[in-house]
Amino acid sequence: MWFDTFTTPIGPLRIAADAIGLRHIRFEHERHPVRDASAWQYAPERLEFARTQLEQYFAGTRQQFDLPLAPVGTPFQEQVWQALAQIDFGATWSYKQLAERVGNLSAARAVGAANGRNPLPIVLPCHRVIGASGALTGFGGGLPVKRWLLSHESERFALD
Repeated sequence: MWFDTFTTPIGPLRIAADAIGLRHIRFEHERHPVRDASAWQYAPERLEFARTQLEQYFAGTRQQFDLPLAPVGTPFQEQVWQALAQIDFGATWSYKQLAERVGNLSAARAVGAANGRNPLPIVLPCHRVIGASGALTGFGGGLPVKRWLLSHESERFALD
């Protein structure tokens, strides 16, 4: 696995990929450690494709990503992560709406757990999932980062 680390408006991000595609986007402070991260090789030239698109996102010039993604999880997690990709830039869904999208209305808690394990935040926009009341709920990068991302997108969305 190759990795690169770079500075963003929400703090440093570490991205990791292999020959198949992008595997991880990591915040500075993560709740869930990654196994074997100590074996990753620093190779920024191999991650330029992802870094460029993330930098464009933060600059406000990109709303959709065109990256080879290769997240690894359970079949249910992967189904939830695929559904995340359907949330439009500047929009939000509730956990209930996400559960409906994966075809299991009673699975809002399980959807929340899968959302929390998303290895590709921002690109698979788990920050766009909020509580049914509209309240911001847990986020791997912390609620201030989630608030920043949603604000960043709503500002850009309003300008287009």
